[in-house]
Amino acid sequence: MSCRVVVDADVCISSGRCVAERPDVLRFDDDELAELVPGAPDLPDDVGRTLARGCPSGAIGLVDVETGAEIDVD
Repeated sequence: MSCRVVVDADVCISSGRCVAERPDVLRFDDDELAELVPGAPDLPDDVGRTLARGCPSGAIGLVDVETGAEIDVD
């Protein structure tokens, strides 16, 4: 299964973990909050879960590419 990363900017604390780990998927915006890189690749489910679980504020979520359903990262 593939997933698409989503970021809740209201929850992001700018730790930078996600940007450092996956600069092909996430970058900082002008306010130093994580945002999706335009044209970012979808990720395998296990890779997306690892990325989301590593976010200290829980700002990263995942959406199933095929169904559009939110994926539980716990």
